[in-house]
Amino acid sequence: MNEYVALLHSIVLGQGKRLIMADLKALAAELGFIDCRTLVATGNLVFRAQATLVRGIEDRLEQAFESRFGKHVDIIVRSGDDWLTLAANNPFPQGNPPDVCVRVMREPLNDTALDLLQKYRRQEEIAVVAGDLWIDFRGKPSESRLLPVLTTKRLGVGTTRNANTVNGLSEMLR
Repeated sequence: MNEYVALLHSIVLGQGKRLIMADLKALAAELGFIDCRTLVATGNLVFRAQATLVRGIEDRLEQAFESRFGKHVDIIVRSGDDWLTLAANNPFPQGNPPDVCVRVMREPLNDTALDLLQKYRRQEEIAVVAGDLWIDFRGKPSESRLLPVLTTKRLGVGTTRNANTVNGLSEMLR
């Protein structure tokens, strides 16, 4: 059995309705995943499953989610080892953890993404590491001009987590 991390792009099911993490754990267990655990109420799931391609796990989770909750949500999956590597490769380890974020991508970004984002930067530092976009906002992310640019339409399927969440998920894998 291998460990995996699954990240939901959104837990909003409709106006005023959010996914409850117990329901996410139950859905994963019904798919045959074991030792399902969540971290904070923002769509972070750690579980064990037979070794397989992560894209297959993503498809199973997305289809089951849509069937159960009536809404498609992009779900990004990484193996436990890949997640630990992602966390270890944070290019901004000295940054304030709530202000350092990674956009975990389904398909790896290349440096052309940096070119797109440069014109929106102020004080932020950005880096693409192993295809994922790291940002040290150096202040409140909600006040950055970069935030509205971090969309699926512009960058591809992905979801953003701050360094506290990245590190918390890493701890769950150890």
